[in-house]
Amino acid sequence: MARTKQTAKKSAGFRKEIVAAKAIASKRMRVQLATKRCPRVFPSYKELPPVKMQQKRYHKKGSLALKEIRRFQKSTNLLIPRAPFIRLVRDVANSITGEQYKWRGLALVALQEAAEYYLVNLFEDSNLCALHASRVTIMPKDIQLVRKIRGETTTLPSISIR
Repeated sequence: MARTKQTAKKSAGFRKEIVAAKAIASKRMRVQLATKRCPRVFPSYKELPPVKMQQKRYHKKGSLALKEIRRFQKSTNLLIPRAPFIRLVRDVANSITGEQYKWRGLALVALQEAAEYYLVNLFEDSNLCALHASRVTIMPKDIQLVRKIRGETTTLPSISIR
């Protein structure tokens, strides 16, 4: 049989006091509820105060984008979410070698920082290419041009990600 912890039992006199106190409290509640009940009166349409609708804030075109750019430039935290990036790294390493590797946390953080640094520089340079072509929007051809100028391969190896 399992051991159980025994708790001290309260005396019968103490229980009588609790029961009496509960009875008095419930009687007070009944009296209070009886006095609070009254017929509900709904206000007429004219008596209701006017409801103020919050107006949607309008901003100039591009101002929110500039605000977002400033916010990201001020911050020092990583932009790619950690868990999906770690899953991707493990899947890619597993699909290339076929073995399960153990990764240190600092190694994964270093990989993530390097990946973000590469992507930020790639987008900065592709933005310069778009501006050179008198455009504001980055297109795939800008990224391809930047990679060609850098001497990087244009085609990525085929990786099957489950």
